[in-house]
Amino acid sequence: MTASRAFEIRHATRADLPGILEIYNDAVLNTTATYDYEPQTLESRTAWFDDHVRTSLPVFVAVEAAGRVVGWSALSHFHNRCGYRFTVENSVYVTADRRGRGIGVLLIPPLIDGARALGLHTIIAVIDAANEPSLRLHARFGFERVGYFKEVGYKFGRWLDVVYMELLLR
Repeated sequence: MTASRAFEIRHATRADLPGILEIYNDAVLNTTATYDYEPQTLESRTAWFDDHVRTSLPVFVAVEAAGRVVGWSALSHFHNRCGYRFTVENSVYVTADRRGRGIGVLLIPPLIDGARALGLHTIIAVIDAANEPSLRLHARFGFERVGYFKEVGYKFGRWLDVVYMELLLR
């Protein structure tokens, strides 16, 4: 079964927030995909979601046939200063037991389409330098490496490098 048949990609709803939260908190505790240390609460994730709705920034989910959220993606403000209003940062997370099955490949195109529909100019991906699958995934969609920052993050007792990748929406 292909990823496109096994999973539905759609706009997230408030009902999806427990699944989104579970995926994110697993990444917090077990990966360097995020440099957060503490799991978030449902209340904080709800506030995050409500802010995305208020500002029209899309959040998508990948849902299995049984209804389980197995991945999510979102666009968020890159910086709050006015001059950055045409630039967003993307996030893509997949549950640990479904990574490598093409879900990320399905979650990025709606982000790109959503950014274009909003009249945005640039999507930035901020990726742990050791996260080769994410680097390859973004490159597949035309993101280019534009920056490499050494030892700017610290997690799990070690310094971490970060790669900035950029997609210009033409």
